[in-house]
Amino acid sequence: MPQAPYGSWPSPIDAALVAQHDGRPEALGVVGDEILWTAPRPAEGGRRALLRLRPGDTAPVSALPAPWNVRNRVIEYGGFPWAGTARAEGGPLIVFTDFADQRLHALEPDAPGGAAPRVLTPTSEVGGGLRWCDPLLVPERDEVWCVLEEFTGPGPSDLRRLLVAVPLDGSAAEDRSAIRELTDDRHRFVTGPRRSPDGSRIAYLAWDHPRMPWDGTELLLAEVTDDGRLRPSRILAGGPTESVTQVEWAHDGSLLALTDREGWWQPHRIDPDTGTVTNLCAKQEEFGDALWRIGLRWMVPLPHGTIAVLHGLGTSRLAVLDPATGELADAVGPWTAWWPSLAAAGERVVGIAAGPDRDYEVVCLDTATGHCRVLAERHEDRVDPEHHSRPAARVFDGPGGREVHAWVHPPRHPGFTGPPGAAPPYVIWAHGGPTDHVPLALDLEIAYFTSRGIGVAEVNYGGSTGYGRAYRERLRGNWGVVDVEDCAAVARGLVAEGAADPARLGIRGGSAGGYTAAASLTDPDTADLYAAGAISYPLLDMVGWSRDGTHDFESHYLESLIGPLDDVPDRYRERSPVHHAERIVAPFVLLQGLDDRICRPEQAERLLAAVAGRGVPHAYLTFEGEGHGFRRAATIRRALEAELALYVSAFGLDRDDVPELDLDGGREAH
Repeated sequence: MPQAPYGSWPSPIDAALVAQHDGRPEALGVVGDEILWTAPRPAEGGRRALLRLRPGDTAPVSALPAPWNVRNRVIEYGGFPWAGTARAEGGPLIVFTDFADQRLHALEPDAPGGAAPRVLTPTSEVGGGLRWCDPLLVPERDEVWCVLEEFTGPGPSDLRRLLVAVPLDGSAAEDRSAIRELTDDRHRFVTGPRRSPDGSRIAYLAWDHPRMPWDGTELLLAEVTDDGRLRPSRILAGGPTESVTQVEWAHDGSLLALTDREGWWQPHRIDPDTGTVTNLCAKQEEFGDALWRIGLRWMVPLPHGTIAVLHGLGTSRLAVLDPATGELADAVGPWTAWWPSLAAAGERVVGIAAGPDRDYEVVCLDTATGHCRVLAERHEDRVDPEHHSRPAARVFDGPGGREVHAWVHPPRHPGFTGPPGAAPPYVIWAHGGPTDHVPLALDLEIAYFTSRGIGVAEVNYGGSTGYGRAYRERLRGNWGVVDVEDCAAVARGLVAEGAADPARLGIRGGSAGGYTAAASLTDPDTADLYAAGAISYPLLDMVGWSRDGTHDFESHYLESLIGPLDDVPDRYRERSPVHHAERIVAPFVLLQGLDDRICRPEQAERLLAAVAGRGVPHAYLTFEGEGHGFRRAATIRRALEAELALYVSAFGLDRDDVPELDLDGGREAH
């Protein structure tokens, strides 16, 4: 095979191709005999389309034309954006949230003439207005029950959240008083209601500052009166140190809950009358994950009493759990990452899954036959799959001998190999969250680099989900320490085994991962380890970000990650990269969406002010209309090209096919 320096290999995977296929299907559900989900449209301004797959269809059809964008901003990360019900005549009724106005709309997609959606909820000029998510249709009352996030003032935390009932006849479209409040706002956060099979009870989750939902939540149960009101709720499970991340009703009227009371998110059965809790599968694996969005589903009850679940360590598999025996029957297939949006259609389980060699697909398991097949969004190789890296699950030794999990993607090309004795450059990827993890799934963005001869190591550092509560609580009070150390441990481990060039290591991340990347460039023990850093929509000033410096959902997050600000103010300053800019020696690129409400542009601006005049090569790219995370094809393309241009310069790569990047403090506005 021909030899060429690492990083110089030609590749058919360009930034435009990556941008065209960025994102995955989400928010999947079943309505009657059809399946619906949302799908990304990077070329259409980054909107999310609502797709329908009906019986007999060979491909899904769009339920709504552009520019409808089926998303919402509840807790800024959004919640489940639609619900539907089958009707005897006229086709399904669908209720959804549109990102442009954040209002609830009713849609009858099969109505003659393709009637336009009807508005169901009003607007408000106060603060962030009115937002809705996780809807549940209650046809007998002609209502939709859901979570309301209502701003009461101009500040990011001037708001209340509660369960409400919205009339389906449109009478509340201009009248806030027509919306019935089902609960009060005593809890800061609530999830959408789950109705018992007979409709007499609802269950939901709640939590309060300073807890995040993976720290502790409460499972609440309320009786529904004959006139559709809720009696005062009572706590069935959960608490300050127990996270219940999902609740559902079984067909027999008992409750199913994913709770980590034994140190892992595992399925439990709860008697709604006595509160008796029974662990249904004590396998030391994760059956749930962090509740970053309201309405995620890792399990779904099935009619015959079994439960479809997702489970694993770092990866996830679909299985059918027999609650009587605790036995799991895994679905056969190549999928190692499942988006938490399971749904049941009779004896079938439908989900969204990917693998190391395939994109996210809509997959169906027939539990009667055990057969699993792809229904839609079928993976297609955009290039010869020999250009895709073959990732390896690795465990590295961190400080004190602690385990550090990572997916290592070595360079790979069907037509080239590196020179004998040479080691490739590697970029360490720090994921966001930080209470999150990297799934094992095909990512063209990774292939963009590995097919050019640049290795990628995705680090599930201490604090990540997927490995039990003890692993994710390693970051408690230690953000900016454990994550930085673990990323460095992976980088040094690759160098020690001869897999990576010690002079050509980079680090990159977005959001919390952007913080870890920046902290790694300013930490005295790691600043000289990396030759480059790519930092996207980061948190950089701990004091400036806490409380009113960000959105309400994460406004107290640092109390667990760092400590209470009033108790450890010096720790906030010490962990903030903006206060240690003099330690930065590596060139970096900073990427920021100007509409970001979570990590606002002023965070990036503070770092730029701190490095001004210090002679550190850097570039700052801003993107109008982008929020926290990039969705538009043009943005994704330019951001990726800028990152590669950084590595070409910092690693001394021989390429002439990369757009220029001004590293002399240059600024680009898009």
